Amino acid sequence: MTPETVTTIGQQALWTTMLIAAPLLLSALAVGLLVGIIQAATQINEITMSFIPKLLVIVAALIVAGPWMLSVIVNFTTQIFGQIPSIIL
Repeated sequence: MTPETVTTIGQQALWTTMLIAAPLLLSALAVGLLVGIIQAATQINEITMSFIPKLLVIVAALIVAGPWMLSVIVNFTTQIFGQIPSIIL
C-alpha cells in the first residue's frame, strides 16, 4: 500500500462524508438563517423557536434524502471492499 493509495482513499472518504452531510447541514443552515431573520425582526429571542424548526427540517431532509445518502455510502463501501485485493498486493 503506497502513500498515494492511502491519500486517495482518504480523499474519497472525505468527499463521501461531505456528500452525505450536505443535505442535512444546508437545510439546517437555511432554516436557521430564516428563523434568525424572523427573530431579529420581531425581537423574540426564544431558544426553542430556532431549535424546533431545525429539528423538523432535518427530519424531513433525512426522509427525503435518506435513500440517496444510503446508496452513496453503500456504493463507497462496496468500492472500498472491492479494492482490498489490489490494495494488499
